[in-house]
Amino acid sequence: MKLGLPSRLYAIVDAEAGGDELVRRTEGLLRGGARLLQLRWKRTGAAAFLAVASECGRLAAAYGARLFINDRVDVALACGADGVHLGQSDLPLATARRLLGPVRWIGISTHDVEQARVAAAGGADYVGFGPIFATSTKRTGYSPRGLEELRRVRAAVTLPVVAIGGIDFDNAPEVIAAGADAVAMISALAAWADAAEAARGALDRLATG
Repeated sequence: MKLGLPSRLYAIVDAEAGGDELVRRTEGLLRGGARLLQLRWKRTGAAAFLAVASECGRLAAAYGARLFINDRVDVALACGADGVHLGQSDLPLATARRLLGPVRWIGISTHDVEQARVAAAGGADYVGFGPIFATSTKRTGYSPRGLEELRRVRAAVTLPVVAIGGIDFDNAPEVIAAGADAVAMISALAAWADAAEAARGALDRLATG
């Protein structure tokens, strides 16, 4: 039986700067206390992504953390990740489940209540919901959803909800208060030169906010 998410912080590491940087940032976040991470590397081939994901997977296992791979079910399977996170235009949830089996987690990006309900009914293990606020990190084609829409999603589904989009140290506590089980941070963490300090700061804010 799957349990809930292990942390209020869902740290997303983007490898646009290269695989070595992804591994370095991942290790730092883990050292700082992050226990829920997603690796994202849009512009690379499967072989390069797999090599980096395998190293990050070893690090995550050593820290007892849960590791998800963005988009790539093949990479998640090959590196033994805990699961995968899929967008609305990625591999269908049912297909991903057949490939990954019942143990690995599947998260689905959603942008309204209906998408969240469909993901829950289809067997997702958690939903990502957003963008909550305006963000320049990723263009989703959706306007900011806001906290009220997050509350509607929270009321519509029973599975964990990870809020994403424009979330930083200042507004994260109000996002949790609106019903999110965890908040995804990308730019707010990447802005820190020391990834371990970034994770500690975020976790402290989420614990006291």
